[in-house]
Amino acid sequence: MSFMLRHLPNTLTAMRLLCAPALAALLLTGSYPAALGILAFAGLTDAADGFLAKRYGLSTRFGRYLDPAADKLLMLAAYLALAAIHVAPLWLTALVILRDALIVVAVFAARLLALPLRVEPLPIGKVCTAVQVAYIAFILVLLAFRLDSPGYAHVAALTTVAFTVASGLAYAGLWLKALVARYRRAT
Repeated sequence: MSFMLRHLPNTLTAMRLLCAPALAALLLTGSYPAALGILAFAGLTDAADGFLAKRYGLSTRFGRYLDPAADKLLMLAAYLALAAIHVAPLWLTALVILRDALIVVAVFAARLLALPLRVEPLPIGKVCTAVQVAYIAFILVLLAFRLDSPGYAHVAALTTVAFTVASGLAYAGLWLKALVARYRRAT
């Protein structure tokens, strides 16, 4: 297998990493149709790198870390830029970032405390991420096509909050179960 083909999934993921600052810059400068195009391109690279890695066995350890990092950086850039231009509510942006930060802190704390915690995405976490991305896409469609729909945008924000909180609670529950299991084993 050629070197280029073997590294294609990671190359696609790296391209998605570059989409994050481009998306933020386009949003901050009011280039909403281009921002929507960047988000669509990022989505296509995400689907393509996942397909190639799984279908052709091109998954790498580096890629397993790079892929979620690219996804999170894209989300972070989008939510921060949308909040900066006063389109996404600041409280929603803070909640999305807080959930992800708490998950990372919980994983590090679990390692430090030697908790029996398996680090893998939960189904609710995957749904939450999909809802968070759908929110960004929906808002970009509204902006790109100059559609004024504050009621739908508010419902979309509340839906995103519900899934973000539910996901955060599910991960917190796993962490607490691991903590209880460790201390039961120790006694």
